[in-house]
Amino acid sequence: MRIVVAGGDGFCGWPTALHLSNQGHEVTIVDNLSRRKWDEELHSNSVTPIASLEERVGKWKELTGKEIKTYIGDLNHYDFLREVFRQTEPEAFVHFAEQRSAPYSMIDREHAVFTQQNNVLGNLNVLYAIKEFAPECHLIKLGTMGEYGTPNIDIEEGYIEIEHKGRKDVMPYPKQPGSFYHLSKVHDSHNIMFACKIWGIRATDLNQGIVYGLHTNETKMDPMLVNRVDYDGVFGTALNRFLIQAATGHDLTVYGSGNQTRAFLNIEDTVRCVEIAAENPADKGEFRVFNQFTEYFSVQELAEKVQKVAKEEGLNTEVSHLDNPRIEAEEHYYHAVNTKLRDLGLEPHLLTDDVLHDILQTVIEHKDRVIKENILPSIKWK
Repeated sequence: MRIVVAGGDGFCGWPTALHLSNQGHEVTIVDNLSRRKWDEELHSNSVTPIASLEERVGKWKELTGKEIKTYIGDLNHYDFLREVFRQTEPEAFVHFAEQRSAPYSMIDREHAVFTQQNNVLGNLNVLYAIKEFAPECHLIKLGTMGEYGTPNIDIEEGYIEIEHKGRKDVMPYPKQPGSFYHLSKVHDSHNIMFACKIWGIRATDLNQGIVYGLHTNETKMDPMLVNRVDYDGVFGTALNRFLIQAATGHDLTVYGSGNQTRAFLNIEDTVRCVEIAAENPADKGEFRVFNQFTEYFSVQELAEKVQKVAKEEGLNTEVSHLDNPRIEAEEHYYHAVNTKLRDLGLEPHLLTDDVLHDILQTVIEHKDRVIKENILPSIKWK
């Protein structure tokens, strides 16, 4: 198929573009290179050295003979997006091109406003471009499990049957987002559902858990294809922070009690889930929701897993607790449904010690690149 991967220079988008290309699809990357600019703004970096997008796609063509076209521009510029649609005529549009950090959205008013404008309006432009130029195109949109929050009932896949005063209906699952970033994703979901209803667009919302891992089969082919490893207090995940701290001789810093539980999946499963969604498109007018994760862990469990693996590498580190900079429930029920992707053929890669050893060894190799003052949180929700 002809597939556009928006945000194809980022942590999820880059390996997805390579994987889809390797499967024989005609892939185009659209990106405004914001992720690199945010590193400059925050005086941060990826632990792994990242080549330019031009160098990356050039190396991919050299290794495989497969061309990935690139368009450098912003989804918020509709004239640019319209031209991308005219030239590529996409059959699927994979939308990773959003500001994806909760802490970044909570820095101040300007960053909150930017996050909502960039994400919500960019996504709205994509919906209009599909309507006007590619009405059969399947939108595959990256959502987040964070849209749901931590309700005291099971989290279903997008919808829930409600009985109220003797009547029943199937309704969108209630959303309890925990940041202005997560709120932008909720707004996206509502806009997509509405567009599917009124214009007959076909869309799959992938409510993704927190992604871990480094390599896919494609990124392992050459050092120039390697993926990002973010670790700072803004874009880094808790798991990456723990791995960096273990490699650099610091305590593993858990926020609050550490009993906050979240859904996770391996980057190898991210690319496979997108492939599954593309090859099994939603029906015309259907707004389909998949919960895209394979396991869930508490933050404390993650820290203990990293501590164990670090000791096996000869690195002795302790687990310590910080005051939680976020406003979130630290003691809560968490159980989510994730059957739809498995039913379509997903075979999960789980968070094993081998996976952690692999990431940790890469971090140790590049630990001189770590900017230590960036590791701990500097942004508070209050």
